[in-house]
Amino acid sequence: MALDYRKCAEQIAANIGGGANVISAAHCATRLRLVIADNSKVNKAVLENIDGVKGMFESNGQLQLIIGTGTVNKVYEEFLAVTGASAASKADVKAAAASRMPLWKKILKTPGDVFVPILPAIVASGLMMGLVEALAKAIPSFSESGWFGFLDLVANTAFALLPILVAVSSARVFGGNIFLGGVIGMMMVHPGLMNAWTVTPTNQPAVWDLGLFKISQVGYQGHVIPVILAVLLMSTVEKWLHKKVPEMIDLFVTPLCTVLITAFATFVVIGPIFSILENWVLTGAEWLVTSTGGIGALIMGALYPWTVVMGLHHMYNVIEAGMLSGSLGLNIWMPIASAANFAQFGACLAVAIKCRNAKLKSVALPSSLSASLGITEPAIFGVNFRFMKPFIAGVIGGAVGALFGSLTHLGATTYGVTGIPGLLAINNVPVYCIELVIAAGVAFAITTVIWKEELPQAAPAPAEAPAPALEVPTTSVIRCANGTVLQPVKGNVIPYDQIPDDTFASGVLGVGVGVQPTDEVVVAPFDGEISSVAESKHAVGISANDMELLIHVGVDTVQMNGDGFTALVNEGDKVKAGQPLIRFSREKIKAAGYSDTVAVLLTNSDDLEGVEFGAK
Repeated sequence: MALDYRKCAEQIAANIGGGANVISAAHCATRLRLVIADNSKVNKAVLENIDGVKGMFESNGQLQLIIGTGTVNKVYEEFLAVTGASAASKADVKAAAASRMPLWKKILKTPGDVFVPILPAIVASGLMMGLVEALAKAIPSFSESGWFGFLDLVANTAFALLPILVAVSSARVFGGNIFLGGVIGMMMVHPGLMNAWTVTPTNQPAVWDLGLFKISQVGYQGHVIPVILAVLLMSTVEKWLHKKVPEMIDLFVTPLCTVLITAFATFVVIGPIFSILENWVLTGAEWLVTSTGGIGALIMGALYPWTVVMGLHHMYNVIEAGMLSGSLGLNIWMPIASAANFAQFGACLAVAIKCRNAKLKSVALPSSLSASLGITEPAIFGVNFRFMKPFIAGVIGGAVGALFGSLTHLGATTYGVTGIPGLLAINNVPVYCIELVIAAGVAFAITTVIWKEELPQAAPAPAEAPAPALEVPTTSVIRCANGTVLQPVKGNVIPYDQIPDDTFASGVLGVGVGVQPTDEVVVAPFDGEISSVAESKHAVGISANDMELLIHVGVDTVQMNGDGFTALVNEGDKVKAGQPLIRFSREKIKAAGYSDTVAVLLTNSDDLEGVEFGAK
């Protein structure tokens, strides 16, 4: 049976505290994304059981309801109509959610916001590097060929010029001009500077002596944190200057001053200080994985899924990028993330196999397959974290797998890929496969033992959205043997022959009244069916008990082509007395030079008996 989109939207609205509790609403390909004002008003138990909702989770300050491709957009449209919320983009929702985050979480989330958009470039380059190196090992002559040189150039470009990609993405995150951001990134890897990878104790860069300070002529290849902070400063300076500099010279002064100020600050303070701090972070991360007998990797394998839950796992991209450009030239963090993710696959797969609930199985099985490819959010939020025991089993499996990966010295040529796709980037495919089997196997076995499906209980009936109270008019304006027509819009009632239009005033369209409105909403004057809605939305026909009524807003307003009018019903709709039919703008009507008098006419008055009109 087809999903009732309206009912689904009404039930969602009723169980999140109504439209007044919605700060922002958007949707992606499969999920309805909401930012809620007061989470205590959200009835999570009922939301998960609403027909059409396949799962629910909270991430980065958003309440996300999994509805499905091709369906979520229709439910979203009904949700906007039910709640009165305005449509927003995913970026708007993310911004609304981010504004409610604590400062520490905003700081940790920023690297993820910067790196996620550039991941495709990094992943493509990393996978190509892995393939090129594998071919060179398998075919020694290949490493001397022109093909190797060309493909190696293509594969290394993203990593060699990574600061430029990071700078452009950072400018987008911080609201700066992305092209100025690109300039800052290019400046930090300018060919006039000594390549940072070639610096040795015996090969030191030259120095610019600027009097008050000196600048080392070395680039920032492989560095990330100094680039992000430099562009943060650039964006801050640029926005401040836009506010202070007169518009007449803003185009010239703001970019010039922004680049100069940022350049000095970057090469004198930000670059030297934070490149050292970043190296300390990378050294600590490498020590944690390689010099603790695997204990550090075990701990991080257990902690990794929790950072996914908090939406902070992309912060590791900074560490991974540094590892690839450092002395190791290998991403030894990737096997930790891969073990953690594949363990969640094993736990979710166990739930899919063990459960009997058809709805849960339909969510768990595809979610587990997604997790095997490195996309774990559906498995974690839709299944494992929801029941907690599978999630804990995944944490344990991830820890054990990460320990094995560390002890066997696994590493990758890229970042941003885990699970099965990681086979193309790993340095030892057979050992990596063993790591994945260990991580998923441990999680699968523990989940099978400790998780038991709860017996289905009658879910509380989803609260129906309360029907809006209709303000039914009390004044009748037309009466006949077939029924009564109530006043459809507030205002002063006049006879139809006083309507400032010859056609209406002559009665050729029927008799009735005119209303000089004081309000801007036309409501149904009786229970009936909508027989017509004008294309220009300024008029509507409604019928009941053989009465055929025309409500026409304004005189000659058809010329406005719908500007200033909103039709709230469609032809064929059943309506109740007091239900809104048309919203209109008196200001726009008068600005267009037309009268806003509303004509209310029985078009078949000649066929009816006892017709009388006038306010009563």
